[in-house]
Amino acid sequence: MPKIRVTKRFHFEMAHTLYEYDGLCRNIHGHSYNLEVTLAGEPRNEPGHPKDGMVMDFGDLKKIVKEHIVSRFDHSLMVNRLVPREQVELLHKTTDRIILVDFQPTTENIAGHIAGILQQQLPGGVELFSIRLYETVTSFAEWFASDNEY
Repeated sequence: MPKIRVTKRFHFEMAHTLYEYDGLCRNIHGHSYNLEVTLAGEPRNEPGHPKDGMVMDFGDLKKIVKEHIVSRFDHSLMVNRLVPREQVELLHKTTDRIILVDFQPTTENIAGHIAGILQQQLPGGVELFSIRLYETVTSFAEWFASDNEY
């Protein structure tokens, strides 16, 4: 069977701040993120099976991404753990949806973070091929499995 790639798009709103950045993005600001998740695999070849002909049911992919990415990230504030604790405590007074991460929350790093989460959730026989994360309509970062093989 040929390998096929399938892609599903998702959307979430999230704010972030870039710690010690030398421009406006050091301030808390938000984006309307669009996420494309591309999987690769062989379509199931089991006539009569409800998933026959599918690499992965789009509904199953939607459930995984909604549970592990969208529901966690949507309307959250992503902050680098290097931000002083007192500042994070002040932020907690205005929101309870703060995601502390061990990296600078750039679109590039968020795309890699999402890839790491999703790789742990996919069923056998299905590979995460790529992630494309749009920060704006004209700016995106991409993660490819082939670039990250060890």
